[in-house]
Amino acid sequence: MISPTDGNDARPAIAVHALAKDYGEVHAVRGVDFDVAPGEVFGFLGPNGAGKTTTINMLCTLTKPTSGWATVAGHDVVRERDDVRRNIGLVFQDPTLDSYLTGAQNLKLHAELYGVRSDLVKPRMEQVLRMVGLWERRDTKVMTFSGGMRRRLEIARGLMHSPRVLFLDEPTIGLDPQTRRSIWSYIRQLKEQEEITIFMTTHYMDEAEWCERIAIMDHGEIVALDAPETLKAEVGTDRVTIHTADDSAAIVALEQRFGIEGRVSEGALTFGVAAGEEFVPRLFAELGVSIRSVHVSRPTLDDVFMSFTGSTIRDAEEDHAKHRNRVMMQVMSGMRR
Repeated sequence: MISPTDGNDARPAIAVHALAKDYGEVHAVRGVDFDVAPGEVFGFLGPNGAGKTTTINMLCTLTKPTSGWATVAGHDVVRERDDVRRNIGLVFQDPTLDSYLTGAQNLKLHAELYGVRSDLVKPRMEQVLRMVGLWERRDTKVMTFSGGMRRRLEIARGLMHSPRVLFLDEPTIGLDPQTRRSIWSYIRQLKEQEEITIFMTTHYMDEAEWCERIAIMDHGEIVALDAPETLKAEVGTDRVTIHTADDSAAIVALEQRFGIEGRVSEGALTFGVAAGEEFVPRLFAELGVSIRSVHVSRPTLDDVFMSFTGSTIRDAEEDHAKHRNRVMMQVMSGMRR
């Protein structure tokens, strides 16, 4: 096997091999493998609790792996933590700005912590603040900023020391759709203006579409990895969503009469079939259960997620939440003994 420190200048921006993280009996990340090319926008897509944040924390040296290895910007995340940290920017899920400082003061503090030369601080600050549309608000205290403005400032702060890799952990979580679109506009602009690799996690399907490649993660494992369009093409079926008078009877009828497996998700019966629009007339004629409404859509990343995991991303989040609650109850029960 090639050592993580062997190689040449053509190394990937991020290289990961058999990376795993356990918390006692909980296997948060189960030996994942992937590479990210320099300059690539790479996404981790999956439900909350799938292991995305744990993986990003290992890559950013915030959590030590249980096993496996990873390099970021050519540096080992365990043996060369300081070198990794000098070469990355990180935008956390939770806000980490100082609300009592101005936007400029937050960025100056970050520049000092990362040892940015004093003569470079002001021009770099103007560059990144203009990029995210906050230059005119540089002297305003952060406590007056909206959620979207704070997120943009955090992205600008992560760029102050000119990192080679920028990590965005759920960059638009909790923001309204319009603000989310605005944030992504700035991220696309960043990609055009900065020579930087972007690694992001998300559970929003529309955000994953902007990535050049995505890894779909579930229960600590990568279940699929490729370009979004390639993954959708592999599904090969349209999604048909119907509301019926009796979903249980309709599931049985789909299996018996068409050999199709359906499932109820989010209050509707869904299934995959080739040439969905052509199939609908036959469905009405032969199902034998009253159909109240029908909708046909081309494959989406949610369909990709379902094809590899057997559930929608929303259902998977509910399952993960139940699992976390069971683990917490076991831990608390053990503490009381």
